[in-house]
Amino acid sequence: MKLREIAHSRTGDKGNIANVSLIAYKKEDYEVIKQKVTAERVKEWFKEIVEGEVIRYELPKIHALNFVMYKALGGGVTRSLAIDKHGKSLSSALLDMEI
Repeated sequence: MKLREIAHSRTGDKGNIANVSLIAYKKEDYEVIKQKVTAERVKEWFKEIVEGEVIRYELPKIHALNFVMYKALGGGVTRSLAIDKHGKSLSSALLDMEI
């Protein structure tokens, strides 16, 4: 199944850092997401654009994971001409991941 079936996402970007949150629709799906969506897997998923570290933060009270991706926006949103490197596009791409 794709992540979009059990979660939604919010994003932000600042400079060359993208911040992508993955929020489970249901409490019981949070554990599945937590097991299957690691920082390493997210870095591999975005290997063509994320050049830096990916750090995962867990927010169990709201059934969410937050991924901070460094060197992820081609130098920064205002410096890149590629629309797909903006944070908003990254959230949609993450939701396409199979788990």
